[in-house]
Amino acid sequence: MTDAHKTAADTTLRTTGGAPPGDGVAAPEVPTPLLEPRDGIPPVVADQAALDEVVAAFAAGHGPVAVDAERASGYRYGQRAYLVQLRRAGAGTALIDPVGCPDLSGLGAALAGTEWVLHAATQDLPCLRDIGMVPDRLFDTELAGRLAGFARVGLGAMVETVLGYSLEKGHSAVDWSTRPLPEPWLRYAALDVELLVDLRDALEEELTRQGKLEWALEEFAAIAAAPPPAPRKDPWRRTSGMHRVRRRRQMAVVRELWTLRDSIAQRRDISPGKVLGDAAIIEAALALPGNTRALAALNGFGNRAGRRQLDQWQAAIDRARALPDSELPQPGQPVTGPPPPRAWADKDPAAAARLTVARAAVAAHAERLSMPQENLIAPDSVRRLCWEPPAEVSEETVSHALAALGARRWQVEQVAPVLTAALSATVD
Repeated sequence: MTDAHKTAADTTLRTTGGAPPGDGVAAPEVPTPLLEPRDGIPPVVADQAALDEVVAAFAAGHGPVAVDAERASGYRYGQRAYLVQLRRAGAGTALIDPVGCPDLSGLGAALAGTEWVLHAATQDLPCLRDIGMVPDRLFDTELAGRLAGFARVGLGAMVETVLGYSLEKGHSAVDWSTRPLPEPWLRYAALDVELLVDLRDALEEELTRQGKLEWALEEFAAIAAAPPPAPRKDPWRRTSGMHRVRRRRQMAVVRELWTLRDSIAQRRDISPGKVLGDAAIIEAALALPGNTRALAALNGFGNRAGRRQLDQWQAAIDRARALPDSELPQPGQPVTGPPPPRAWADKDPAAAARLTVARAAVAAHAERLSMPQENLIAPDSVRRLCWEPPAEVSEETVSHALAALGARRWQVEQVAPVLTAALSATVD
């Protein structure tokens, strides 16, 4: 039992709403505001000497380690960490500045074999990996909440629902690249890991009560073992409003403006949206302005001071206008899987019927298990299975197909019988 768990022992699984069904949750109570870290706000670690002390302290600590990271999304280019928070029994809380200490691989090595407790782990793991921190084992409290059937799984909601404490919510979207970091922000950051291990312990109890702990452990192991995602192909195609762009020449304008914007944002280390908004890129692509005067008349460009800025955007548009047809982007990305479900009725009515029945069956089973459908089985796996079912439908062949699509063992055990019945009722 951790230090914080001692203070929270009487409030474990106390709820203010949004808790899972069953007997493991007590009656609603008013949450207690958590205003200050119990050990105070620790100094920010920003040099190697201070970091060495933290490494030694956390290596000597015991039990799981709570880990969180703060980024400057919307302010800076990329998703790098600007503050890393940790808490472990016997070591207390540490706040580390990755700008002053960009290599935390020594800390990661000191925690080898230790279970890391994160909330929404897939959001923080990429930026932690970039500074040398990669867990061997983890416990994701957000995912645990989903599997346990909680309706609200944000950290604040989970701490309030499960432990009966309310956390401050005011600084989640601030510019964490600010230096020095204001004291209220540091307090907020320290509190984010104050009760994270206690939340983990309470959720483990709830998952055990529901018979879902092994399912959760499989999910956590899959997250920890997952390789870094491959770079996204043609990221410019994800520009907001891209659905309005139909012609290939217009697509080329989006590509040129997006690429130029990304280069400028990376060089200046600011969010691309602060250089040029997606809406402005789409407007320019649709209008295809022939000169800077026409460009300046478009929303998003007229308020940008300086002839030089307009010239660079117009030059990008002119490059797209001058491209030969053979170099224009194609109107879609190569599709490796089934087509969008909305097209199934025309392309393959039998597959559309299979998908309708399978979706309903998965939804009903997810409801019985009190968890979101997407956590029970990836929707893409259901689509692929229904588009191209096994030649002979049986629980064995469906199980094999699901496993080949990346489903975990527990998911296969839960979903294969359901999908086998659905496919058997509709397959030709």
